[in-house]
Amino acid sequence: MLITCRLEFDAGHRIPDHASQCRHLHGHRYVLEVSLGGGIIEAPGSAANGMVMDFGEVKRIAREEVIERWDHAFLAWRGDTRVVEFLASLPGHKTVILDAVPTAENLAAEAFRLLDAAYRNNYGDAPRLERVRLYETPNCWAEATR
Repeated sequence: MLITCRLEFDAGHRIPDHASQCRHLHGHRYVLEVSLGGGIIEAPGSAANGMVMDFGEVKRIAREEVIERWDHAFLAWRGDTRVVEFLASLPGHKTVILDAVPTAENLAAEAFRLLDAAYRNNYGDAPRLERVRLYETPNCWAEATR
C-alpha cells in the first residue's frame, strides 16, 4: 500500500547557468509530496489500526526535516559564490546552502535523502519512503524514487 501527503512551502533560488529567466533570483510556491509504502497495520484497539502510518506523523516528520528548513529561505548552491556572499551580508537572512544547484531535480533528491533518513530513524523500514515529488510550478515537477 502506498500513502502520500502533500505539503507546501515558499522559497527562493536561482540557477546560475540557466539560459533563460531562471538565472535570476526568484521564488516559487513549492509543493512537496511524500509517499511511503508498507503493509496496513492490523492491530484492533490501536490508534494505527487500518493504516500504513498516521498521516499526521508523515507530515510532522516532513515539516521538521524539510519544510521548516526550506520555507521562506533562499536555497543557494555553494558554488554560486557571489550570491552566497550577498546573502551572508544580510543580517538574519534565512539561507540554505546546498552542495548542488537548486534545480527541482536536485531539491527532490535532497528532500528524499533527508526524509529517508528521518523515517528510518523513527520507524525503521516499515513503512519505507518510496517517492518524493517536488512541484516547482503547478505543471512541472521532479520525482526522486527508491
